[in-house]
Amino acid sequence: MSHARIVYSLGFLTCVGLIAYALYLQHVEFLDPCPLCIFQRIVFILIAVVCLVAVIHNPSGWGTRVYPTIGAVLSIAGGALAARHVRLQYFPDATECGAGLEYMLEQFPINEVFSLVLQGSGECGDIVWSFLGLSIPAWTLVIFVVFLVISIWCSLRPPQP
Repeated sequence: MSHARIVYSLGFLTCVGLIAYALYLQHVEFLDPCPLCIFQRIVFILIAVVCLVAVIHNPSGWGTRVYPTIGAVLSIAGGALAARHVRLQYFPDATECGAGLEYMLEQFPINEVFSLVLQGSGECGDIVWSFLGLSIPAWTLVIFVVFLVISIWCSLRPPQP
């Protein structure tokens, strides 16, 4: 198995594991995700899809640059969402209770939903779980940064035959 396939397989399995754990927390531990959490989950799902396609495609040539670039862009987007979420948790200066994501999607155009979600809500500022002193969004931010570093490393690495 090529080096790239191993890296993309690990990325895919990591994302699947993260989503599985998020679903465990939601359905077994009854920790309902806030809108920012849901958006971060969507980014992890997108990264998983990119990794799975890369495993199946086993890229060579230009493909060895495309998949890491897509991964880097998604990691930056997810990291920005997670950083905003961490800010709302540790500096809750402007959060107020807002509507749930389902209601916002039914009532507002998608661009307004993004704006409302990024403003945060009261539930986004709650820290309901932590490990080693970091909340779920903080760990999510760490993971997105790791994915970004790996994506950059893969894109700079010379292609192997």
